Amino acid sequence: MSRDYNAEAKDHPDHRYAYDFDYLMHEYMLKTFAPYYVADNALELGCFEGNFTRLLKHRFTAVEAVEASSDCIAVASAKVGSEVKFHHSTFETFEPERHYDNIFLIHTLEHLDHAVDLLSRIRGWLTEHGRLFIATPNAHAASRQIAVNMGLISHAAAVTPAETAHGHRKTYSLDTLLAEARAAKLRPVTHGGVIFKALANFQIDAALQAGIISKEYIDGCYELGRVYPDLCSSIYVICERGAAS
Repeated sequence: MSRDYNAEAKDHPDHRYAYDFDYLMHEYMLKTFAPYYVADNALELGCFEGNFTRLLKHRFTAVEAVEASSDCIAVASAKVGSEVKFHHSTFETFEPERHYDNIFLIHTLEHLDHAVDLLSRIRGWLTEHGRLFIATPNAHAASRQIAVNMGLISHAAAVTPAETAHGHRKTYSLDTLLAEARAAKLRPVTHGGVIFKALANFQIDAALQAGIISKEYIDGCYELGRVYPDLCSSIYVICERGAAS
């Protein structure tokens, strides 16, 4: 079945593709990832509207991005300028001209139809000592488990109608994320969670705007997430190519 990537990236009247909290998360992700960077070039797989791309541009000397939505590329390229090279392509058809030291797949794996096959393909784009940084929403986030107990979703790993509209295919937990990385012959270096989360994204946005919670509260949730990764908003695994099979 063909996909309309422009449509998947659009907001809907009752749910947004990304909330302010999602953008706030990016800084914490990069803080978590920074000790594991290799050299100074990066490839972003799935840039949406370029917020994460902009942060990468400030941290690496050469940045490229692959995005299937032409609408997203238009917004992202206007945001970051000519310093980033964009490729309008699906991951299935992208043919890189080089290998990369750092590849970022941030809240994108859950959108892929054949995740393990594509991870195997992406593995071949890494330099010998390169690293792949994968982050996804977490099925076991405290907020999601609360939603299950409220009867809002059937089970933690369910893909909700709103998520389906935005192209989600799967909801990962740490064990399934690690299993797929290993199935693709990637070697996990480390894994964990980013930001303990007891509220839905839209609720966090509203609480921040109302002054009910503060940036310091989010800082505290980030530190708590180091202790309880399985209850975090996002989960991640950082991988290397591993031994050839």
